Amino acid sequence: MEDTGTKPGSGGDPHLFDYPPVKMLADRLKECKKRAGSAASSPFILERPCGCALDIGLVWMQGSVIVVRPAGGATIRLTDGTHTFTVCGADKVPKGKPFLLPGKYVMVMGVVLSCNPEPVLRAVKITDLSENPVHQTMWKYEVDDLHKILNSKICIC
Repeated sequence: MEDTGTKPGSGGDPHLFDYPPVKMLADRLKECKKRAGSAASSPFILERPCGCALDIGLVWMQGSVIVVRPAGGATIRLTDGTHTFTVCGADKVPKGKPFLLPGKYVMVMGVVLSCNPEPVLRAVKITDLSENPVHQTMWKYEVDDLHKILNSKICIC
């Protein structure tokens, strides 16, 4: 196998994993805009109150599985309580016991493919979090806290 300088699941972008994924809620991800000149490693931006933009390429989201479509490369539809979002390529990520079932609560790390009208991600990692309800209870608070901190920092554009 030839070394292309990319990391597994990166879709050929060697810089995709240079930064941690941004924790996002689906309704907030819908606000992102396509960056002009999409050759950048983060093709989407989220405008911040200070006027600067946060690069959005790789995101960490959590939600309850609504529908699983196994045909043509597993696609799952989820909700995080703020909006629905779709994850494609779920069959391409490593996982243990089968857990992609309606009602399961999962964490998804994925590459943003589109933001509007509904967020769509390409799966990089999926983990079942259903065993501990604290994950679901605390998720919105974790994300809100992160974005509060990001928005309170002084922007240097």
